[in-house]
Amino acid sequence: MQNFIFISPNFPTNYWQFCRELKNDGMNVLGIGDQPYDELMPELKDSLNEYYKVGSLENYDEVYRAVAFFAFKYGRIDWLESNNEYWLERDAALRTDFNIRSGFRTEDMPRIKYKSKMKEYYQKAGIATARYHMVDDLEGCRKFIDEVGYPVVVKPDNGVGASDTHKLSSDEELKRFLLYKSAYHPDLAYIMEEFVHAEVNSYDAIIDGSGNPIFEAGNVSPVSIMDIVNDNDNSIYYIIKDLPEDTRAAGRAAVKSFGVKSRFVHFEFFRMTEDQASMGKKGQLVALEVNMRPCGGFTPDMINFARSTNVYKIWADMIAFGGTDMPVGEHYYCPFAGRRDGKNFVYSHEQIMQKYQKNMRMVDRIPEALSGAMGNQMYVATFSTREEMEQFYSDVLAVNDPINAKVQKELAEVLALGEPTTTALTEKPNLSPAVKPTTAVTKTRSRKK
Repeated sequence: MQNFIFISPNFPTNYWQFCRELKNDGMNVLGIGDQPYDELMPELKDSLNEYYKVGSLENYDEVYRAVAFFAFKYGRIDWLESNNEYWLERDAALRTDFNIRSGFRTEDMPRIKYKSKMKEYYQKAGIATARYHMVDDLEGCRKFIDEVGYPVVVKPDNGVGASDTHKLSSDEELKRFLLYKSAYHPDLAYIMEEFVHAEVNSYDAIIDGSGNPIFEAGNVSPVSIMDIVNDNDNSIYYIIKDLPEDTRAAGRAAVKSFGVKSRFVHFEFFRMTEDQASMGKKGQLVALEVNMRPCGGFTPDMINFARSTNVYKIWADMIAFGGTDMPVGEHYYCPFAGRRDGKNFVYSHEQIMQKYQKNMRMVDRIPEALSGAMGNQMYVATFSTREEMEQFYSDVLAVNDPINAKVQKELAEVLALGEPTTTALTEKPNLSPAVKPTTAVTKTRSRKK
């Protein structure tokens, strides 16, 4: 029996499903976290063979001792994962210290954690990147801006998500940012990039031990997370019904360039919404960043709804058996709409639920830890056509407040971008209520020892 240590299996809350599928596949699933065992979800408790509570996951010595305990009790640790970007370096350090042969180690971290290093590997894959400058002083930054023009985007070179990301549009804002950096983060490296007029497209894939994708999907974010966080706005993104071929090709090229094996990945690309001489034409893909973990929040569940499958099982099967026989069913658009508290919405929650009850797949309050990027109240639904999805967004996010009229106009404009031009036109499917994903029973297979 293979031993699998899952770091922080309780966050995000949906990650218990990874543990369940691993256990169902015959793995010995061992959890390490800082939440008391009695407070864990019952589903997670049932999915773990054993749980070790530490005082703080930030304390490496404590986590190290927990891994050492499991290694002493169960023998060699075959896998150690958190599937969480925040713990990516910690995971690598533990694999290095315990000689765990699967997954990235400490020496691999620069190319997958530092945004400046990622660009080299994207370029090796033949994918365009935005020009950049490592933030130094006012003179150095101004020299770069003279070349690329305002606005520019500044963010930590080694950062998680859109936290501490700044859009600078003038010398005055540049000076304020440099004062902020000097006062609060004098030793933190920031990267400055030219602004890309684009929406964000992702390549979400499960890669086997030979570096080949066994499952592929993608999502589209018409409004950047940076803008949502900084402007305290509503959140929208959706799983695209069919992955565009150029996104698939770029994703596979990046997988090869970064040397990815045995992972669930989330690669992000800009799809340019206007021509930019330094990068190319409208519609072209430009590299943004790689994330060597599943797409965040509730997106794995959304992929399940959009593909009528179970990516938690596909990933677990890849770990346990090297592949999967989990079927993928009918495809749908799966939009996420995150309402921000305090806005005067046209339609009440009850009205939205009444109209879209047949389409709705997830409805809930968003945890505080995720609300900055995702809003406060979420709605996830499935639709057969893009037109249905657009109407859903219009209804859920419609506001009465005239101050927000600009937001409504912008929403209409970004949705009007339509499908990527690289996607071939297909016959419009018959309209029918979306269905929940099927649950398939996998064939009995011999388990790896």
